[in-house]
Amino acid sequence: MFTTLVAVIAALVLGHVASTRVAALRRFQWYRGWLEWLGMQSGDGGFWAGRYGLALAVLPPVLLMAVAQWLLARPLLGLLGLLLGVVVLACTWGPRDLDVDIEAALDADGAEARRARLALLATEPGQDVREGPGLPAAVMRAALRRWFAVLWWFLLLGPAGALLYRLVEQAVAGVGHGLRPEDNAAGARRLLPLLDWPVAQLMPLSLALVGNSDRVFRAGRAAAGDRWTGRTDFLDAAARTAVSGELEEEAQDYVREGYLPLRPDLPELRDAMSLVWRMLLLWVTLLALLIIAGWVG
Repeated sequence: MFTTLVAVIAALVLGHVASTRVAALRRFQWYRGWLEWLGMQSGDGGFWAGRYGLALAVLPPVLLMAVAQWLLARPLLGLLGLLLGVVVLACTWGPRDLDVDIEAALDADGAEARRARLALLATEPGQDVREGPGLPAAVMRAALRRWFAVLWWFLLLGPAGALLYRLVEQAVAGVGHGLRPEDNAAGARRLLPLLDWPVAQLMPLSLALVGNSDRVFRAGRAAAGDRWTGRTDFLDAAARTAVSGELEEEAQDYVREGYLPLRPDLPELRDAMSLVWRMLLLWVTLLALLIIAGWVG
């Protein structure tokens, strides 16, 4: 857990201090080349073309990472393992920094530039992200794919878990999109929601703790968030409810103070990002408390 905490902080810092170099590492061009090579070797048939074919692309690098993780866990009091975790999480975090993209959208001059920057929040190819009440859901889905899912699988499985998630996500919505046979791609599209689902369950709980708990819980239950459906739509409902509740409370505070409610540009976007930061702070704080409890115990 200590490795996780240090790696999260390092990933955030490196994404801003050395953004150009880190961005180059997050493009996964080596993975694109690997997928193209597998496609050429397998042709149109064989295991690669089936629904489980993505395993041929994902398992070798993940198993190599698991071996490296095991070998480096103890030398130099775990320092090498810690360094490996920092590097892997920094590379799998993103692949773009969410807060940077949102600040760019907020600072955009003109409607066309704003639309182009909002489009960067899309989590699926062809997804349309527009201004309005749908922005909180887009921000939460981007936070799920860029930050929280990677963090969750890193916490459970270490660097191998973070790499596993990012390779599957990149195969579905990143460099691997459109490169694989139809059944192979369909199998990957079924796998990614399975990896997302436990994290999507935790995010509304985190939203409830940092925002309006009653409204968020009700919205999640109404969207089938309390049972397995294979979908994560309940996260969208929880995000919209949390942000609308925050904006209503802000407006009421202005009225109580005798001021006219202010409405800045893209208020849903600003408030959604504020909630994401609070959620990440909550997760990091819980990690820190667990580490301290382990040391005390």
